[in-house]
Amino acid sequence: MPDPHSKSVGGNDDLPLPPGVLPEASPIYWPVDELIVAYRRRELSPVEVTEDALNRIDAFNPVLSAFLGRTDKLARQQAAAAEQAYRNGDAGPLCGVPVSIKDTFHVEGYVTTFGSLAYKSNVSRHDSDLVRRLRAAGAVFTGKTNTSEFAQSATTENRFVDDCHNPWDISRTTGGSSGGAAASVAAGLSSLAVGADGGGSIRIPAAFTGVFGIKPGYGLCRNEDSFSAMGDFISPGPFARRVADARVVLGILAEMEYPRLAPQRGMRIAWCARPGNRPHDPRVVAVAEAAVGKLAELGHEVVEYDLDIDGWEEVFGPLVLHNEYRERDHLLDEAADILTGYERRSLELARELSAEDVEKARRRHVEYNRRMQTLFDDFDLITTPATAVPAFPIGQRPARIDGREVHWLWGAFPCTAPFNVSGNPAASLPCGLVDSLPVGLQIVGPAFAEARILDIAEDLEESLNMDHTDIIDKWSNPVKELEAA
Repeated sequence: MPDPHSKSVGGNDDLPLPPGVLPEASPIYWPVDELIVAYRRRELSPVEVTEDALNRIDAFNPVLSAFLGRTDKLARQQAAAAEQAYRNGDAGPLCGVPVSIKDTFHVEGYVTTFGSLAYKSNVSRHDSDLVRRLRAAGAVFTGKTNTSEFAQSATTENRFVDDCHNPWDISRTTGGSSGGAAASVAAGLSSLAVGADGGGSIRIPAAFTGVFGIKPGYGLCRNEDSFSAMGDFISPGPFARRVADARVVLGILAEMEYPRLAPQRGMRIAWCARPGNRPHDPRVVAVAEAAVGKLAELGHEVVEYDLDIDGWEEVFGPLVLHNEYRERDHLLDEAADILTGYERRSLELARELSAEDVEKARRRHVEYNRRMQTLFDDFDLITTPATAVPAFPIGQRPARIDGREVHWLWGAFPCTAPFNVSGNPAASLPCGLVDSLPVGLQIVGPAFAEARILDIAEDLEESLNMDHTDIIDKWSNPVKELEAA
């Protein structure tokens, strides 16, 4: 078995470590700016750090199923180019930094499956637009991460591999559909990851795996030359262990800059413990509410608010199904026997949609969007729990939460999709633990408020000062996890 320990990566066991990072931890866990400084000073080598990442994937992916595809040859080429770029003085903002790519984005010359056996031999002839920008920034692509089939589930399962396992407890789900991306960051298989969020697919797995994830506002990050799913609602975005690291990636994806501004005070922030009065685990609410209390301590006005989210399902369902019908209806005739049950059922339902159903949903979409934007006439930001429960056992979506029956599909995830329908930027910030499992706080802003969300999330991150020692230590030793499996 490859040795994922990396104390001697770069050949210098005495290299000063960033605050809060264990001596035996891989440099993949380092803050991105610290990693880049070490590269520039020649204290670490992108080539050796990349080998460390690939070794860790060798050791841990059999347990986690975080990756569907490997890009080892490309990663080594990119790492060698990064090392030369540092010598030449022309390194990009992510030069030599290990980044995983969700397997819904094209990487030229590598298979892109979209999580579907129907595309098991689909070699991409080009990069997706966002992949081109990451490549130009000098990122090292560690592999293609696990996703639900065509990103159509809020948990990460398909017919390729075992369900994606949560690094905090490998019997639990990562959520989805970008579960592999989140797991790759949480377990230290990549420094950063890129996923996409059409109904919560960044924020749900970020919350379940204890990392930061942000869904930009709809349309902010161009992504031409990519596959289409949830096309009216989806946004690509980053996963990172720190808000500051996510700033860098979001800046590249959005072709903008997001420098941290001086701390703001006096914002009016809504807190809703149970949007739409949907059932939530009281322990999750308590952890999220305690984090919101820190916002008050930071000088903001926090207002308890009864957030009305009703109406999003009447928009989301028909338009998602219409997108599936438009893009993949042929698979019912050509490959129905190899589709997952949930994708096959989606396509069957899509065939029953009428043009009138779709047009009605489009009208409702405009109305819902308009209604949700008026919330920001009164508030600078809105906060909610990111999920209703902590990560649940794989294959066991909760039927009851806090003593009340919930819908099997969205019961655990009532808070994310409304803001895909409205198009607002939203993030999940880890804010505490319930039964040793992470809880995420959702932070939502008005249109084009990504910078505001990042700033308040980083302020709160520093105030909470969560200790990630246990999860880093857990994935420093492959024997423990392989024996547990």
